[in-house]
Amino acid sequence: MPKRPNRSSGNFSSPPPLAKTLYRLQEWALKRPTFAFLDELEKTQFLPRQAIQALQLKRLQALLKTALAHSPWHAKRIQAAGLDLAKLTFEDFRRLPTMTREDARRHGDEMVWKEAPGGVFRYTTGGSSGEPLIFYFGRARQAADAACRLRARRWWGVEPGDREVLLWGAPVELKRTDRIKALRDRLCNQLLLNAFEMSKARMDAYLAQMEAYRPKVIYGYASSLALLAEHAEKRGIRPHLSDLKVVFATGEPLYPHQQELIGRVFSAPVAREYGARDAGLIALESPAGQLLVNSEWVLVELLDAEGQPVKSGKMGEVVVTNLASEVQPFIRYRTGDFARFSAEPCHSGRGLEVLQEVCGRSTDFIIREDGTIMHALALIYVLRELPGIEQFKIIQETRELVRVQLVPGPGWQESHAERIVQGLKQRLGAKTCVQIESIDAIPPEPSGKFRYVVSKVPPP
Repeated sequence: MPKRPNRSSGNFSSPPPLAKTLYRLQEWALKRPTFAFLDELEKTQFLPRQAIQALQLKRLQALLKTALAHSPWHAKRIQAAGLDLAKLTFEDFRRLPTMTREDARRHGDEMVWKEAPGGVFRYTTGGSSGEPLIFYFGRARQAADAACRLRARRWWGVEPGDREVLLWGAPVELKRTDRIKALRDRLCNQLLLNAFEMSKARMDAYLAQMEAYRPKVIYGYASSLALLAEHAEKRGIRPHLSDLKVVFATGEPLYPHQQELIGRVFSAPVAREYGARDAGLIALESPAGQLLVNSEWVLVELLDAEGQPVKSGKMGEVVVTNLASEVQPFIRYRTGDFARFSAEPCHSGRGLEVLQEVCGRSTDFIIREDGTIMHALALIYVLRELPGIEQFKIIQETRELVRVQLVPGPGWQESHAERIVQGLKQRLGAKTCVQIESIDAIPPEPSGKFRYVVSKVPPP
């Protein structure tokens, strides 16, 4: 018989009856128009694509006018591009150069509208791909992200205020441990579990808390959810989560084997959420399995190496203009992610754009000796096929050197190391040096995520 979690971690079986009302009151008190935006999104999602594009253009004009008036760095670029904002077209807009994370880091003070109505709020990215980025946003940006997320959850039958478990590790959320914040989470039906603390004993406790809490939605980093699901399966635990509608995986690519594992252990569909703290919430998966762009509030371009739009089905770098980012505009912002547009429309009749897939960040791709770009999955499967590996991380230092960190477990044999070396050489090239490092534990990234593959080699 599968082992059942211990319920002694707390009794959450009786959720506060006012959770939905308190959720709305919280947004009202913070002066965030989240529910006004949500009501609008419920209607605009079914507009024809052309009507949504017209809405995008209207909001783009407003964003550029605000940037011209209040963001000196952007104003110089808009003027240099010779844009006539009154007669703006998307084709004209593409004359504006793209901006990078380094631009936002170096010129942030020249971008921020410090006297923006509603206030200016400081934020920091997780820093999983390097130095964290400090930036600023307003209430509209907060509300747009929240409303888009709430709309997507309704696709799955989850309403605002329904019980939610968050497996999260970003420091800004982990500060919410004082009594007032803990009470707010409880009243709003949210249970926060620390993704920074993923020991075996702690994961046992998490599984017990989840079962006692009876969530309708679970939300967390893809790698953390997969790690918890793998732990549960090894322990013979199948959490009884009869109310669970969906598990949303975010923060990093969700690999097929992770999606299957999480869905199997938690007995619920697993949906992808794609976004970034700086760029905003970009796309979420529908029950039809499509990754739908939040087209009303984000303008997504997929560009090739020459900065030109790619055709549907072709991979390009994700360049985002967040239409709610007036406090610190992110305009034609290069995310470093790669994705493909789908030629298929939304199967449920929405006019939103559809992403065929998000392929990952540039640091998730491996470069062969001959310069060929390979997806991380090509290397992941080499180690996944071998028994006795608790955790692993592949680090490409140069085209000629790859380090493999692994935590050996029951079933590990020394001969497996040679099989890893040969398997990676077959994919990367015979001259590649593969170093195996056996360690006790692999720590998460500063953001709390666990990354399987990291490349320090820039793609050609």
